[in-house]
Amino acid sequence: MKPAFALVIDQERCLGCEACTVACTLENRTTEHWIRVRTLNALQKDVPEGRFPDLKLWFRPELCQHCAQPPCAEACPTGAIAKRPDGPVVLETTQCDGCRLCMEACPYDAIRYNRATDTVEKCHLCVHRIDRGLEPFCVLCCEGQALYFGDLNDAAGPVSRLLASRKHYRLKPEARTAPSVYYCPPQAPRRL
Repeated sequence: MKPAFALVIDQERCLGCEACTVACTLENRTTEHWIRVRTLNALQKDVPEGRFPDLKLWFRPELCQHCAQPPCAEACPTGAIAKRPDGPVVLETTQCDGCRLCMEACPYDAIRYNRATDTVEKCHLCVHRIDRGLEPFCVLCCEGQALYFGDLNDAAGPVSRLLASRKHYRLKPEARTAPSVYYCPPQAPRRL
């Protein structure tokens, strides 16, 4: 059975430090950020909500969702975007003509336009690392250990165990893209 790679993000552990964003930018030598960290419950980044001692501040890293049904691939007239059998949605920049139809089709705003090359670029889950048996660089560099990568077909693996033990969701289910990125929301705080 071929692997079905997925990324699980534990929002309870995410610090909002953006180490994932920096790691991705360095590993892939990008000009645009392929990962953005959003503050979910505050009007301003890094400003908690509530009154002391009941303060809350939650973050959500957002990136390409590596959809099972990627609308970006369907929209690409040159065939530059494709879903690999093991999960990642990859972009072959040498085939990209810069038309940006994929950007319009993506419901997650995950594709970036590079003016210097007149092509688009996006997260590919570091397939160059996956193919060597390594984790994506963002997972390796996550300060809060909030990112988990693995094979959904491996019931004993960290991704499957986490999804089995925690509530989780995927972004924009109404888009019917079946993302391979899952989010575990913060659990209810415990009172002492």
